[in-house]
Amino acid sequence: MKKSVFLMALIVPAFIGCRQSEAGANASDNAQASERKPVETVAETHNKPEDFVPKGYVVFEKNSGDLNKDGLDDCILIIKGTDKKKFVQHEYRGELDRNRRGIIVLFNKNKQYELAVKNYDCFSSENEEGGVYFPPELDIYAEKGNLYVHYAHGRYGYWTYTFRYKYPDFDLIGYDSSDNMGPMTLSETSINFLTKKKLERVNVNRDGEEDGDEIFKDTWSKIKNTESYKLSKIKDFDEFDLSEL
Repeated sequence: MKKSVFLMALIVPAFIGCRQSEAGANASDNAQASERKPVETVAETHNKPEDFVPKGYVVFEKNSGDLNKDGLDDCILIIKGTDKKKFVQHEYRGELDRNRRGIIVLFNKNKQYELAVKNYDCFSSENEEGGVYFPPELDIYAEKGNLYVHYAHGRYGYWTYTFRYKYPDFDLIGYDSSDNMGPMTLSETSINFLTKKKLERVNVNRDGEEDGDEIFKDTWSKIKNTESYKLSKIKDFDEFDLSEL
């Protein structure tokens, strides 16, 4: 009888220790799985797009287009600050509103709108000083599921940033620019961030006089920077130059 009690005294702690080790291992595995799985936060929703505009801002422009390929037109709000301290007197142009602009993208959920991304101050004022030139015109629109931030600089060319939604932000997938002199294109740059490839086109016929006289030399390369650019993280598009990647 004493021998049986002795054996039970050895077996029970061993069994308990084994179960504790197994439980500890399972807890560790669950913790690691929890760390790997992204935590989705509840998105902000409102009935009207204007309800997303923060205090101190107004709607500057409103556009629409399907940005998540669900067949519904989503909403793109360009907002602008209203700080009176940002109004200045220009020698020739009079009073100018130099408040910066931002963007709010909202997904259409039938009877409500859901916040997709926001960046309140990433664009300069439409009244910024352009030096001897007029400042470029900003146009933001949706097309084929992509969001385009397009700057047109008249006879001097343009540059465009292409974004695509990837939870929880809009990722930069393309950049295109054209350097012009009147009707002549001097050079073009196109970057595909999905393939990591860059195309540079240089007009080697600088004696041409009009569009169509260009003779381009094309150079392909791999982009040097593999950083992922998020729309919500871009502080100032004026400083967001990608031509040297």
